[in-house]
Amino acid sequence: MPSRRVHPTDLTVENGDTALAVRDHGGSGTPVLLLHGASRTLADWSGVAAELTADHRVVSMDLRAHGRSSSGSGPWTIPAVLGDIEAVLERLDIPEAVPVGHSLGGMLAVLYADAHPRTPAAVNLDGFGWGRPEQYAGRDPEAVVQDLDRAHAFARAAAGRTFPPEALDSVRERTTAMGKELGIAPELFEEGFRRSLGETEDGQLFLRPERERAVEMLAVLRELDMFPVYRRLTCPVLIVRAERLPEQGGELAWFDALMAAFAQGLRRDLDELAAGHPHVTVGTVDATHAMLLECPRTVAADIRAFTNRPHVRS
Repeated sequence: MPSRRVHPTDLTVENGDTALAVRDHGGSGTPVLLLHGASRTLADWSGVAAELTADHRVVSMDLRAHGRSSSGSGPWTIPAVLGDIEAVLERLDIPEAVPVGHSLGGMLAVLYADAHPRTPAAVNLDGFGWGRPEQYAGRDPEAVVQDLDRAHAFARAAAGRTFPPEALDSVRERTTAMGKELGIAPELFEEGFRRSLGETEDGQLFLRPERERAVEMLAVLRELDMFPVYRRLTCPVLIVRAERLPEQGGELAWFDALMAAFAQGLRRDLDELAAGHPHVTVGTVDATHAMLLECPRTVAADIRAFTNRPHVRS
């Protein structure tokens, strides 16, 4: 089926005092709304969106305080972000779109479906937060809590960190280093980097979200446990887990070991979840967490196979 638009259209949707940057990729068929991860932007979805427009109406958005969306006057909270998603879907007249998210966006997709019963389905691509201490297979829960405290301290220290304009090139290089290691073309990161770049009143630069909102978001992420939500949902849910973990080594070897234990526990718990809840489908992708950039065609094919099921389309 041919796409009804050749080029994506960028627009702004207002939700109270928050201006949301939205990209309408066009297409026709089952509508989907694509939601990116924490500290990322809608640019991550470019490759996947291009694959989906043949048989889907595709829309993506920058979450509040990310990319080119404003922060609003209140704190970064789940209810506020779910309100943003609803405003976008209403404005584009696709209230029953399937929310499809990656990382934080995947958790938001499921939470949106939970809060809006008319949502026909949801897709979560590798969005698991930090989980519960007992989900870290083979690890002592008390030791896990200590490691998580350490990881959160690193994340908080880096959140919204400012840097002088003359350091822009080196920051860009560090930001795209992961892509080079994974064999992803650096230009695929460029739009996202540009969309994330912010400037303080005194001329310092930072990567959005700004520190205050980033710290609020990190606190929300730490408390999220998706498994009770999965169990009470009745609409179809696709959960896709990345099979490969990047190894950072060196001073971060402790973090590699922590994530390996979490991956093992997640595999166990997701299999048990799918076995007991027929509305839950669990799949995997042979990729790292950066699956949207590593293998957009594979990700799009998995989304399409799920959203084209009769009980999702209806």
